Amino acid sequence: MALPASERIVPVPVIRIELEAAVAFGTLRRAFEAEVPPLDVARLRELLSAGAEWRQLVSELAGPGIHRFVRFWTDHPTPVMRIGGADIPSAVYLIGDYATAARMFRHDPGTLLYTPLRVELHATRSGGSIVSVDQPSSRLGSFGNNKVAQAGFELDRMLGDLLEELGLPRPSVLRR
Repeated sequence: MALPASERIVPVPVIRIELEAAVAFGTLRRAFEAEVPPLDVARLRELLSAGAEWRQLVSELAGPGIHRFVRFWTDHPTPVMRIGGADIPSAVYLIGDYATAARMFRHDPGTLLYTPLRVELHATRSGGSIVSVDQPSSRLGSFGNNKVAQAGFELDRMLGDLLEELGLPRPSVLRR
């Protein structure tokens, strides 16, 4: 069965940020995971079942840092990649916060394609680590909506705050 559909192709320019840190991968990974805790899914279910109001849900599920990020998903692909012939420690995360995501979702549900943010950490051959993440506003600007773009800039700020909390420098593209 063929469904009627129309097509829209939107080129999305993106700025990828890479920070190389002179710190061991395990140290940076532990710091990241301590600074960005996993989403408390049990608490989320409790709040939804109890009919919690938005303000309570956002307040109780926000991360503890100034950035408010929580981890929605974590993957440690190193064991699989090792079998594939690349023994480089790596970790991948989806991080975000419900408040900022909801502000964008109201204007275009498609923004969930870019929120939560995907962050990747990996070890370098010299014993350091690299943090890679796409600049949120560079992707979210493609929606052509000022409210979404403003939320993208807010995510830029939050991401910069997170990196500084980890002891890393705020990248130049995240300075406003």
